[in-house]
Amino acid sequence: MTQTMTQSNHGQKTTDLLRVDDLSVGFISDGQKSTAVDKISFRIGHGETVGLVGESGSGKSGSALSILQLLPYPTAFHDGGAIIFDDVNLMAQPERVIRSVRGNRISMIFQEPMSSLNPLHNIEKQISEIIQLHQGLDRVSARLETLRLLQRVGIPDAEKRMTALPHELSGGQRQRVMIAMALANEPDLLIADEPTTALDVTIQKQILDLLKELQNETGMSVLLITHDLGVVKNMAERVYVMQEGAIVEHGKVDDIFKTPQHAYTKQLINAEPDGTPPPLDTPSRLVEAEELRIWFPVKTGLLRRTSDHVKAVTDISFHIHRGETLGIVGESGSGKTTLGRALLGLQAATGQARFDGNDIIGVSRKARRDLRRHMQIVFQDPFGSLSPRMSVSDIITEGLKLHDKNLSTSDIAARCAAIMHEVELDPASATRYPHEFSGGQRQRIAIARALILEPQFIVLDEPTSALDRSVQAQIIALLRRLQKDKDLTYLFISHDLKVIRALSHRVMVMQNGVCVEEGPAEQVFTNPREAYTQELLAAALG
Repeated sequence: MTQTMTQSNHGQKTTDLLRVDDLSVGFISDGQKSTAVDKISFRIGHGETVGLVGESGSGKSGSALSILQLLPYPTAFHDGGAIIFDDVNLMAQPERVIRSVRGNRISMIFQEPMSSLNPLHNIEKQISEIIQLHQGLDRVSARLETLRLLQRVGIPDAEKRMTALPHELSGGQRQRVMIAMALANEPDLLIADEPTTALDVTIQKQILDLLKELQNETGMSVLLITHDLGVVKNMAERVYVMQEGAIVEHGKVDDIFKTPQHAYTKQLINAEPDGTPPPLDTPSRLVEAEELRIWFPVKTGLLRRTSDHVKAVTDISFHIHRGETLGIVGESGSGKTTLGRALLGLQAATGQARFDGNDIIGVSRKARRDLRRHMQIVFQDPFGSLSPRMSVSDIITEGLKLHDKNLSTSDIAARCAAIMHEVELDPASATRYPHEFSGGQRQRIAIARALILEPQFIVLDEPTSALDRSVQAQIIALLRRLQKDKDLTYLFISHDLKVIRALSHRVMVMQNGVCVEEGPAEQVFTNPREAYTQELLAAALG
């Protein structure tokens, strides 16, 4: 392949696989130019793992996407710089050469798998296409290789799951499929953009161990982009810290973590979730569930008869007190999100569930709609859950307009401004659109949308998993303050046990659709009874 490239003017071959020199990235919006990345330089050696860390909007992903020229050109542009891969300047190559590098010698794992996978094609087709395109294998051989990759990245019942569409997999399973696709052609360089964001701690460890194993086997280099400093600490040899488009500090991982020099690096390292939830007054039960069951039928044969069930949730009973946070933890696919959706009437279920004494399951559509005013949800991916065609004010007030049809336009605007102020957003930005905000700001918009109806109960489904640590700490502090001020009740779903500990009064541990342990948060964290809970804690905190 290198024979088709124009050699750079940097002399003989170096020990670096990739060298980025004075790279700048800019964007044009409404005719105005802005700089997102300002003359940064970094290098990655053969077989080396290098971490790139920083807050949302610091320029990490923009820098990485530049390597494979995946930015939205010509809206995006480069004022200068060079990207030297294997002694060849990729920025000087024609598109056909860049296409031969993408997915072959350089692969990339993206942060949000649902937006990267084709929703119309099953998993086998999407991975097999890559293998056939780059390796020239026939369909049967490509299928066998696809199965091997899925097994290797830990997809359960891999052969059965090959026919699944992306929406039929859990978030963690979708991310594992993305990793299998990226590793299909054994690349020289893997760019991993938040590769473990959607994964629970035990699967995260498996994936990171897998990447290390593949590095040992193939000599692959890894550029690891993440907000999880624990991942960088365990995976990388060197790390670059980015702030506002510039690299403010770099060095060996041990040196950076033990003796950080820059104030921003110190802030990132110290931004661990901490604190405790507000104390409960004499609590009464607000949410109750008894023998809750959610099974999905598996239909086979010509007549599509039910031959089996996917047992997402099996006979779970629990309660949540008014003003309390119940944290739910467990691996991807354990039933956490399905359980939360059932409590809101968004997922069919059997058994009993009550909110403030009112039945949730089996009630009329009108009764469920009346209840939903008092029960809201904040989703994991703020960008995916916010309509890109609606302004922030329209997004926040949509539910209000539905439930309070007699409110005047001025009343709605006033309520919107007030709730934006409460979640620490500038009301003057209400006319802007989701893509104009950072990840943390988008999650504040989603929280404002839930709060404007003045609910009593909110399901928080991984609301901080896509955020860097410093922004996580801000969102946790915000949720804690709102809970105290408004006497809110939370069901908090997360795979991040540090976040769960900072927010939850009680914790329920789920595995394969059943509750394996439940109790006061401090008891579960300091003296777990079950082996599975001990395994989770060891992977997250050990």
